[in-house]
Amino acid sequence: MTKKVAFIGLGNMGSGMAINLVKGGFNVHAYDLSQTALANAKKGGCTISETADEAVIDSDYVISMLPNGAIVENLFIGDSTTNGLINNIPKNALIIDCSTIAPENSRRVGIAAKAAGIRFVDAPVSGGVAAANAGTLAFMVGGEEADFTSSQSVLNTMGANVFHAGDLGAGQTAKICNNMLLAIHMAGTAEALQLGVDNGLDPVVLSDIMLKSSGCNWSLEKYNPMPGVMPTVPSSNNYQGGFMVDLMLKDLGLAMEASINSRSSIPMGSTARNLFNLHKNSSGEEQGTKDFSSIQRFYSKTSGI
Repeated sequence: MTKKVAFIGLGNMGSGMAINLVKGGFNVHAYDLSQTALANAKKGGCTISETADEAVIDSDYVISMLPNGAIVENLFIGDSTTNGLINNIPKNALIIDCSTIAPENSRRVGIAAKAAGIRFVDAPVSGGVAAANAGTLAFMVGGEEADFTSSQSVLNTMGANVFHAGDLGAGQTAKICNNMLLAIHMAGTAEALQLGVDNGLDPVVLSDIMLKSSGCNWSLEKYNPMPGVMPTVPSSNNYQGGFMVDLMLKDLGLAMEASINSRSSIPMGSTARNLFNLHKNSSGEEQGTKDFSSIQRFYSKTSGI
């Protein structure tokens, strides 16, 4: 019997994820506030729902991919003026929240869902828009072992690597750590490339050298921030698409919150956050909606050359 998936949140990542579920044989009912996003999902084979409440009727799985923790909590738990979605989700359905939010948000939603007889895991993703479209994302899952097992048929349809990070909220913690490291090595890669260019090196040649040397990293190999080095990444398309600076700043803010709660020292994470914030506000042109690899622009503008 075909399983029904309610998919809520069809942004840059969610759209490709929902369409891959259709390709994998799931009956996907999609909802988003954007009519453009809904039209794209419909082209990909999704059934369009008028409301989130309509989408979850008779669902086996409910997947959410939303911008922040407040929205996730409001959707599922509700507030003084709205009923949460968990009031309409079938008992024993599995909620899979793929948003990147604070672990505390995930735990609150998970506890509320369990009280209503609904299973819940947090499952933030890594890999970017290209991986979402290709079905090769990495999922970091927090929740009970049985619920993690139940989530795998869905997650393996959208991703190439699915990890059980631990209890509820652990997926979010893993994602926060991963994205903090991503911000650090992207900022460092852009800095090194700009230093080379300012001293007369061809960025293609310098990239090739570092790729075969100890400076090799994911940002350099898969997502080079220097325009023209890799034709298929955002840096060669005026930094359009991909993972926005604003979203990276949100994730770095979550890392700061986590470090305060655990009294952890994150000097490089803090520096990366400051750099991306400076970049966002470094010129009259809005940088927040550009791909985070546009941090390269910050260095090129401040190099004095």
